Amino acid sequence: MKIVVVGGTGLIGSKLVSKLVMMNHTVIAAAPSLGINTLTGFGLNHALQGTDVVVDVSNSPGIDGNEALDFFQTSTVNLVTAGLYAGVKHHVALSIVGVERMPDSGYIRAKLAQEDFIRESGINYSILRSAQFFELAGRIAEAATTGDEMNISPAAFQPVAGPVLMPMYEFIRYYLNATEDPRQLFADEHARYYGAALDDASLTPGEHARFGKIKYEDWFHNQLINQQ
Repeated sequence: MKIVVVGGTGLIGSKLVSKLVMMNHTVIAAAPSLGINTLTGFGLNHALQGTDVVVDVSNSPGIDGNEALDFFQTSTVNLVTAGLYAGVKHHVALSIVGVERMPDSGYIRAKLAQEDFIRESGINYSILRSAQFFELAGRIAEAATTGDEMNISPAAFQPVAGPVLMPMYEFIRYYLNATEDPRQLFADEHARYYGAALDDASLTPGEHARFGKIKYEDWFHNQLINQQ
């Protein structure tokens, strides 16, 4: 099977490409640095020739609402249009758990707009709404930092839909302790997550979700071992 992974050089895409290659699929990693640009359309038609599945795990370079909306709309329109022209059999898009529950965030609204376009495009599709990845702990902490302090929401948080449901600030606390980060952490019920107000339902998967089995501390420990 020929699979094109858009965002194939990024955090998620590079890992997906490796796994698909191990499964003996024919895989093309699509990224501007590799001559395939979904924003301009450059290289798309050639890359999608004879493609069975497109997996879009690309991300906006910024979290500003207007910037993200422009990225996801332009990229998705170009990608789906080229996919329909090339006869791509299935389009898979990575999205986020809770996109319909966080209207305050411009970035989240942009992801929801991406979903809506795919649904209305006529292409065969699957949309995977993923819980937050373990790797995002550092980015969440950085986005919430002012000086040497950070305010993190105590809302329920279940990264990668794993076996542990915890307050978001406890997830970040473990990250700070494990990395010996001296910044001070405060639980703040008014703290925003990329502009969105949170409650205990905002970022948690529904009852019909596929749940993972790996705990964050186990994953983090394995990352340290792999780096040695």
